[in-house]
Amino acid sequence: MDTADEFRIDTPHRELLDQVLDKWSLSILDELCERPCRFNELRRAIPEVTQKSLTATLRRLERNGVIQRDVLSTRPVAISYRITPLGKTLRQPIDVLLEWAAEHLPAIESAREAFDTQEDPTHGQ
Repeated sequence: MDTADEFRIDTPHRELLDQVLDKWSLSILDELCERPCRFNELRRAIPEVTQKSLTATLRRLERNGVIQRDVLSTRPVAISYRITPLGKTLRQPIDVLLEWAAEHLPAIESAREAFDTQEDPTHGQ
């Protein structure tokens, strides 16, 4: 395989990365790496997420095989979510990205500040 082809990001790759690395997915995966959780446990653990966004994100992660939805035979019936073996393989690459972000955040914040304070003559046209 040609080196240039190894790192090409095609539509399926971009869609998958958008679906498993978005804001809520990362928070959900972080919670589920620790233990299986019911829906309301996830809501309490991630209070900023709306019920609609949590439901949609859980469905996307389940569709991609990253988490599994288990129906518990309780009264009333309850649903629990857990990370799958495939989902566990995301831990290492996500940790690498988080380490990169932590290492480079000061430089990124400086770049943002410089960008935000510069006067761009093309803005406002």
